[in-house]
Amino acid sequence: MAPTLMALLCLGLSLGLRTPGQEGTLSKPTLWAEPDSVIPMGSPVTIWCQAPRQAQEFHLYKEGSPEPVDKENPLDPGNKAKLSIIYVTEHTAGRYHCYYVSQGVWSEGSDPLELVVTGVYYYKPSLSALPSPVVTSGGNVTLSCGSRQGFDMFILTKEGEDRLSWTLDSQLHPSGQVQALFPVGPVTPSHRWTFRCYGCYRNSPQVCSWPSDSLELVIPGGSGKPSLLTQQGPIVAYGQKLTLQCRSDISYDRFALSKEGRQDLPQSSVLQPQAGLSQANFPLGSVSSSHGGRYRCYGGHNLSSEWSAPSDPLDILVAGWLSDRPFLSVRPGPRVASGENVTLLCQSQSPWDTFLLSKEGEADPPLRLSSQSRAQQHQAEFSMGPVTSAHGGTYRCYSTNHDSPYLLSQPSDPLELLVLAQGLQWYWNVLIGVSVALVLLLFLLLFVFLFLRHQRQSKGRTPGATDQEPKDRGLQTRSNPAADAQEEPLYAAMKDPHPGESMELDPQQNRTHDDPQGETYSQVTCSTPKFRHGMASSPSPLSEELLDKGRRAENDRQVDSEAAASAAPQDVTYAQLTHLGLRQEANAPPSSSSEEPPDEPSVYTALAIH
Repeated sequence: MAPTLMALLCLGLSLGLRTPGQEGTLSKPTLWAEPDSVIPMGSPVTIWCQAPRQAQEFHLYKEGSPEPVDKENPLDPGNKAKLSIIYVTEHTAGRYHCYYVSQGVWSEGSDPLELVVTGVYYYKPSLSALPSPVVTSGGNVTLSCGSRQGFDMFILTKEGEDRLSWTLDSQLHPSGQVQALFPVGPVTPSHRWTFRCYGCYRNSPQVCSWPSDSLELVIPGGSGKPSLLTQQGPIVAYGQKLTLQCRSDISYDRFALSKEGRQDLPQSSVLQPQAGLSQANFPLGSVSSSHGGRYRCYGGHNLSSEWSAPSDPLDILVAGWLSDRPFLSVRPGPRVASGENVTLLCQSQSPWDTFLLSKEGEADPPLRLSSQSRAQQHQAEFSMGPVTSAHGGTYRCYSTNHDSPYLLSQPSDPLELLVLAQGLQWYWNVLIGVSVALVLLLFLLLFVFLFLRHQRQSKGRTPGATDQEPKDRGLQTRSNPAADAQEEPLYAAMKDPHPGESMELDPQQNRTHDDPQGETYSQVTCSTPKFRHGMASSPSPLSEELLDKGRRAENDRQVDSEAAASAAPQDVTYAQLTHLGLRQEANAPPSSSSEEPPDEPSVYTALAIH
């Protein structure tokens, strides 16, 4: 006989009462715990026992203990009693029964109450929904509670007003963990479906682990759907920080995020940056291969179990997972006129079966095409046309495989497409042509300038010419170096102010003075055009004699100098002649024949021709 029944029998005999099972036994009471029969360690709990009729007293027993845990008198109106436990421990856990006594008769025992104390074991299991936590109204779902710890059994609890719990033995999964599968359903949006699970051991089934994270099933309704977006765009780089944002113009209190193929359902509280707009951020951390997939989000209210319709799907693509880097090109070129047909060609030497084309700044998913093999190249042609200004922008392409469609290669180098209006295209072509013509003309002018400058410098450096100032350009060469000390140079500067006139000595401008050098200056004016090339048409007798003797003394050196200087019509040409036999009479009146002739001065004649 069970210890509890033995205790009750002994108590009944001592009181002279009928024991359970005897004739006249009363119907059993009801036993429950508040706030729940599954209590975290250290929390308070209240155990209630209620009889269907007036009772004299209530007795609470715990299995395994011969003595009653508590004996209470009934509370008003006399048909129930309670036992309050302020701080539960692992010793509080167990299976309880209660009895009541009415008119000296014992009642039957209540149904057992499993008082489970959780948090005794630090390890907590994981809870997920198969195939997804998003369930249509009236549908069924399977909840999986598993752990790598060797728990013998698992307990699943449903939170809310209708608190329920189920217990199942664990089974070994091929992955190496133990789990229990709890079928749930049919589900309806009439109340919230929020669950937790615990792991326990068979030798102490009421002492369990920490609870799993809560899992709430989402039953989509018909209310306005929110929007799901990401600031990074649908393609994110491997290792980049990723945050998804769910927003709506309906004032939802909470949002839930789901991913296809994922069994949990993260939730986030709502941020309200402005009136009439609700949103929540879901930070997902650094991007890895597990982040690639299709996401949706839902909006809900705290006081309702109903959720909104799902948002449009958002595909998150992880770039950089594959080492390949394709090459992107464009036909006919990166600058096209509006209305033309354009083809973007993505190529790779790696045997990937799919190519994607994305445009920078676009929130829409990228274009996908199957790969085609040509000349040991794998490629896809993305045709666009007729193009408009909206097609302009920066493009990149990626490669991937169909068995991992959310994991992409490295991006190609960016390609910028410029779409011009028809008039702008003509203007662009004209602008390019004019620019090329201007550049060529500039080079031509520079070449001509350098050529002319070179010719001028070559003429200015003709043999026999000097670089002195114009009034000093005459060659001062003497015919007799031995008589240098006795020579008196005579300079005659000849100009050509009026073309067609003959050359003559100007006696009014001749000045003869005795200076230490014994030099005599005589200015001769010549305006005959032929003299500009080195000779006068009608020279005076004196100038002709001077020229003849100068040429003999200089061996035609002066003629070369005059020819070089006369090459430029506007230049001034100087001819310098030295005459050793010219008497002083050439510059002064003749003296008597008895006078001794003075030392023969040297005469210099400078010819200035304009």
